[in-house]
Amino acid sequence: MRRATVAPVDPGLAELAPDQRLRRLELTVTRRLNGLLHGQYRGLLPGPGSEPSGSREYRPGEDEVRRMDWAVTARTAVPHVRQVDADRELTTWLLVDGSASMEFGTAELDKRELAVAAVAAVGFLTAGVGNRLGAQVLRADGVRRFPARSGRTHLLALLRALLAAPRATAPTDRPGRGRAARPPDLADGLDALHRIANRRGLVVVVSDFLDGLPDDPGQTAPWERTMRRLAVRHQVLAIEVTDPRELELPDVGLITLVDPETGRHREVCTSDRGLRERYAEAAAAQREQVHQALRRSGATHLPLRTDGDWSADIVRHVHAQRRLAAAPVGRPRGGAA
Repeated sequence: MRRATVAPVDPGLAELAPDQRLRRLELTVTRRLNGLLHGQYRGLLPGPGSEPSGSREYRPGEDEVRRMDWAVTARTAVPHVRQVDADRELTTWLLVDGSASMEFGTAELDKRELAVAAVAAVGFLTAGVGNRLGAQVLRADGVRRFPARSGRTHLLALLRALLAAPRATAPTDRPGRGRAARPPDLADGLDALHRIANRRGLVVVVSDFLDGLPDDPGQTAPWERTMRRLAVRHQVLAIEVTDPRELELPDVGLITLVDPETGRHREVCTSDRGLRERYAEAAAAQREQVHQALRRSGATHLPLRTDGDWSADIVRHVHAQRRLAAAPVGRPRGGAA
C-alpha cells in the first residue's frame, strides 16, 4: 500500500540561491564531520585500499592486471595479486532518488534537501587521492548520469546540479487526460547502476524506498533483487530518507492527502483518533517492510529524518560500522546499523 502524503511545505533553505545553499551545506559537512574527514580511519565504510597486506590468487574479471604480484607469481607459477588494506582508490557510485515522493517535507529540510546533504557527506567522506565518485539521478524526465571522477570540483558540480534540478510534480489523476510515459523508478536505476559499476567499490542508494513497495508484506519489492546482486560485488549503503508526517498524522482537522507518485487526492479528518492510530500503524508496518527488504538484500541501512540531526546520525553510523569492522572475527556483525 502506498500511503498518500500531505502537500509539502517549502523549507527555508529552498529560499536560498543554489550557490548559497551549496556553501552552507559544505560548511555544515566539513565542520560537523571534521573528525571523520581527518581522523585515523578516512572513509565512509571500511574497505579495500593501498597498504600492502600480502597476496592472493588472481581472480579473472575481478582483479586488475596492474595489481599483479609478479614476484609471488614467478615463485608459485600461479597468478597472484597484491592485497591492500587502506581505504584508497575507491570508486563510489551514487543512486539518488529524485521522484515526486522526495519533494516533501514538514521540518527544516524536505526529503530532497536531506538527500543532497547525504550525497555531500558521502562525497566528502569518500574523497581521497585516486578515489572517484559517480552518480545517477532518477528524475521524471529520465536518468541523469554523472561519470565517476575524482576531485572537489566534480563533487561540487554534482551537488550544484542536484540543488538546481527542476522539482518533480505528481501526475494529474483527472479523467480524460492522457498520462506521460512512466518515469524511471528505483528498480530501473539499480539495474542501470549494476551494468556500469564493474569495478568493486561502494554503492550508495539515497531514497525513501517506496517505489513499487507491494501491499502484501510477503512479496518482495522490484528493487530488492537488483540490490542483492549489487551487494554480492560491492559494499552497499542504503540511506533511507523519511519525514515525520509520513509516520504519523497531527490532529489538525480536515486535510487533503496527495499520493505524490499517482496524483490521487483524498480528504480526511485528522480529528478522528482511530484514523490517526491506523495511519501510524500502517506507516510503521511500511517502514519495517523497507527495513526487512534492505536487510535481505545485504545492504547497510542508514535511516535519516528531515526533523533530525542528519550529520550526527551519519557520524554515529560511521563509528558503529568501524567498530563492527574492528570486532574479532568470531563476533556476530549483523547486516544493518
